[in-house]
Amino acid sequence: MPHILGMSGSTILSNPEQFSELFQEGLSHIEIGEFPDDRAFQNFLQLKKKHGGSFGVHSPLLRGNSKYDLIEEVAMPPEKARKLFDEEAAELARAGADYMLVHFPYFKNTAIGPAKQIEEGLEFLHNVQETYGIPVVCEPKLGIHRSAKGIQYLHEFPSSLWEKYGLSVCIDIGDYQMAVGEEWRTYIEPLLPFTKVVHLHNVRLQENGYIWVPIHPKLEHTEGAFEMQRCLELLASGTDKYFIFEHTPHTNPSKKEVSEGIQWVRDLLS
Repeated sequence: MPHILGMSGSTILSNPEQFSELFQEGLSHIEIGEFPDDRAFQNFLQLKKKHGGSFGVHSPLLRGNSKYDLIEEVAMPPEKARKLFDEEAAELARAGADYMLVHFPYFKNTAIGPAKQIEEGLEFLHNVQETYGIPVVCEPKLGIHRSAKGIQYLHEFPSSLWEKYGLSVCIDIGDYQMAVGEEWRTYIEPLLPFTKVVHLHNVRLQENGYIWVPIHPKLEHTEGAFEMQRCLELLASGTDKYFIFEHTPHTNPSKKEVSEGIQWVRDLLS
């Protein structure tokens, strides 16, 4: 397949009253998760069937379930989180999702024996993928207080094991820029053969955290934002991928700003 552009449910915070907005840019793919309830998920499936195209689900399927617990307990024990993930996989396979994406590996901060924990988690995810026949995509995430330990541990992990377990990777270009700064190429390039999904947003840093803002060419030379063009050009190489626009509505971006960012990415990829 060629590269596919998609819209994320993060742009509407998975609000069922705004599902129609996910289709306004005419993109053929949607990635969404954290539905408020099963009824909202079923309504989304009906709307997607009407509009056509593909969809992936960003775990958790339902709001309140596990987001970060497959290795360490954050909100619930890993055993419970894995049981919920297994149940989600079964449901999403039946629903026809193109993939399910999960935050993995996630470490709150420094860990003991992270390589062993990562491989054990990959084995679990591989078994889920094989059992239900739905591709599993792993998204490395920042930990508590923007800790880069999980991304660093993954970088030190033998990339050959990704091939062994047959799993795919999602690169969140905002997280990687925050985690490793100008070293992003060193960290991303070894993962290119396994990368299936790219999450697109820039970042507005705040005193107590950060906000995901739309990717846009005007931010390439804006103080406080990250330069994204070279990173996008690298990710455009190799196998075809899903490029997902994953900003949030907190800065109230205009439709014009979002559309210009989409067109800019489309031009870069082509």
